[in-house]
Amino acid sequence: MKVGIIGATGYAGGELVRLLMGHPQAEIVWYGSRSYIDKKYYEVFQNMFQIVDSKCLDDNMEELAAQADVIFTATPQGFCASIINEEILSKVKVVDLSADFRIKDVKVYEEWYKITHKSPQFIDEAVYGLCEINREDVKKARLVANPGCYPTCSTLSIYPMVKEGLIHPNTIIIDAKSGTSGAGRGAKVDNLYCEVNENMKAYGVSTHRHTPEIEEQLGYAAGEKVVLNFTPHLAPMNRGILVTAYASLKKEVTYDEVKAVYDKYYGTEKFVRVLDKDVCPQTKWVEGSNYVDVNFKLDFRTNRIIMMGAMDNLVKGAAGQAVQNMNLMFGLEESMGLCQVPMFP
Repeated sequence: MKVGIIGATGYAGGELVRLLMGHPQAEIVWYGSRSYIDKKYYEVFQNMFQIVDSKCLDDNMEELAAQADVIFTATPQGFCASIINEEILSKVKVVDLSADFRIKDVKVYEEWYKITHKSPQFIDEAVYGLCEINREDVKKARLVANPGCYPTCSTLSIYPMVKEGLIHPNTIIIDAKSGTSGAGRGAKVDNLYCEVNENMKAYGVSTHRHTPEIEEQLGYAAGEKVVLNFTPHLAPMNRGILVTAYASLKKEVTYDEVKAVYDKYYGTEKFVRVLDKDVCPQTKWVEGSNYVDVNFKLDFRTNRIIMMGAMDNLVKGAAGQAVQNMNLMFGLEESMGLCQVPMFP
């Protein structure tokens, strides 16, 4: 299976290369990077020295579509929508790691992302690639919208409770932390070592662009419109996401009843691990892997449930999930190339 990557020199693109180098059915034929055209890939990522000798190419999707079976677009918002067309999709499958096709309401997308959508005709067709929830649709897709990192962790942590109608969805509050790689590889003052080290801060308070994506996905599960509070924080670490979400219960439940609900949805899932009672997810235990660790705690005093999740934002939150989607799209074993054991320490 021949693979092309547009945006191969960003953090998500680099992680795609790392994972695909260990995939038994994938051959990368195009390392796309507008910033490093004709530069050898290992000169951008020195960890690839004597592993990848290929040169970086441009972002010519038409030429790439003639060479590849699948294209990953690990690019900023607006790029994929500006270049995708029917001719490309008739030749090759596309997994877009940006937000261009995640949100079904184009007005909501344009309101939150402050750009005009260039290919609204493909929004309805695009499948939201949260594999554990939309697996069967992904298998039939030619265009997959790879979910955002925060929405992946948030949705998987909360989904069973919303789907089973055990919480009031409009009482959901999500507190999330992410490592700095989530902000991308571009040079930004806010991401400098001296700005991030020994520091923790909230950002995008009430305005973060992943909010409508989480609301939309949980809305499908609830069967009604969901409005929630989502506050992300920047943590002084390279990678990882930790979500702690709160919601009011609709009725009295026991630990065993809620555990049975989580096991109903994730008991047979390879990459979602429901932890033992009273064990809280930690980013360290999923680092470098495609796993998501989830758990919950009932607070009978406040009649609330605390739902928790941890994952690696560059793997399950981006590149790993993209490979998982690719595997489904091509009828391969879903976990192929993704069985890395989490790193520790």
